[in-house]
Amino acid sequence: MTEPKQPARRSRGATTKSAAKPSSAEPASAKPAATRTTAAKPAAAKLASAKPATAKPAAAKPAAAKPASVTRAPVKPATAKSATPKASTVKPATAKSATPKPKVAEPVPATSGPRTIWISGASGFIGTAVVRVLRTRGDTVIAPVRDVRRAQDLIDMGVTVLEDDLLDVDRIAVSMRDVDAVIHAAGSYRVGISRGERGAMWDANIGTTTRVLDAAEAARAPRIVYVSTVGVFGNTKGQVVDETYRRNVREGFLGWYDETKFGAHEVAAQRAHAGAPIVFVMPSQVYGPGDHSSIGAQLALAHAGKLPYRALEGVGLGFVHVEDVAAGIVAALDTGATGRSYVLSGPRHRLGEALAVAARLGGRRLPRVALPDGALRLMVPVGRLIGQPNLREVVSSSAGVTYWASNERAARELGWRPRELEDGLRDTFEALADRAYTRS
Repeated sequence: MTEPKQPARRSRGATTKSAAKPSSAEPASAKPAATRTTAAKPAAAKLASAKPATAKPAAAKPAAAKPASVTRAPVKPATAKSATPKASTVKPATAKSATPKPKVAEPVPATSGPRTIWISGASGFIGTAVVRVLRTRGDTVIAPVRDVRRAQDLIDMGVTVLEDDLLDVDRIAVSMRDVDAVIHAAGSYRVGISRGERGAMWDANIGTTTRVLDAAEAARAPRIVYVSTVGVFGNTKGQVVDETYRRNVREGFLGWYDETKFGAHEVAAQRAHAGAPIVFVMPSQVYGPGDHSSIGAQLALAHAGKLPYRALEGVGLGFVHVEDVAAGIVAALDTGATGRSYVLSGPRHRLGEALAVAARLGGRRLPRVALPDGALRLMVPVGRLIGQPNLREVVSSSAGVTYWASNERAARELGWRPRELEDGLRDTFEALADRAYTRS
């Protein structure tokens, strides 16, 4: 989901429009919408074909007996192009979906004994936490990573690490052969990027999702967990919505991250409607040890008494600890119903409230200087002068915006319960202090 950032570090991009058909968090139409962006996409943002004509590499699934192995293979550039899906004309959507939903499968009981799980984004903030849960309970984990030199933590956990940039569908499919489940957690999460960075984010979110799902289908993976975001609901305007909520895409998108994650969700929803065994999880604002987001940085500065000023305090977020998100993803993997979405949102707070909790836990006070939203809007034309060429997107994604969703379904069907914000922040700062002490 989108996040507000300190206005000193953002960029301004061109306005984009999506012709995607609005959808709820779950697939609901026999003709799922395609997502199209008008921004020009560089070569890096082109999708690899679902069935490339190249020969399949002679890779084999690493044996579980060597859990800490690293496999390297030459990376083939993705030269194949996918056909751009035709846009469909849509009628304005209402807040709730009136379209009949496809039949939802019954929850799948957890398989007894260790399983083999393939996971993308394993070296990321959320992915690493998921891997830790899987390895702790004895599952074999296969993780494709772009650079194995940055995957030492995974190797230390006994993960089978494959060097793969997820550009070749055939190669991905080979690495998924005979796995029990696939978790797609890879993606790009930034707000306020420049026009030149849009192609890379489009490919990271929409392109990679398409290729991973193509590969999972080719490998006949029996179960797929897609990590989406409550951000696909857009601005909930103070409402607490659930998985059946539909945003009105005619109102536009809050930013490029918002648009590309919505598009990626549509790709997965289309596959699920066609019968792919996909379970959707939708985290909200994730925090915890290792969080390098702007929100995480502001919380840490407030706790240390070093936050220089307050800005965009009114944005409404559901704060959820990364360990709770990981537990929810694994619960969905084990018992979630295919074709069904589960919001993994924590307690709802305004950013200013969360910063106050962090400061109090650190025995500090928040700074007196606060920038009103109106002042930030006036600064948009001169954002480049303060190092933020896309300040417009930062403000539009945060000022007066709420990303609030109910976790009632996850609680009822998965038995999932996130911790309170104060408890989670206390755990976070204690863990960071322990790490600093260990390294000293």
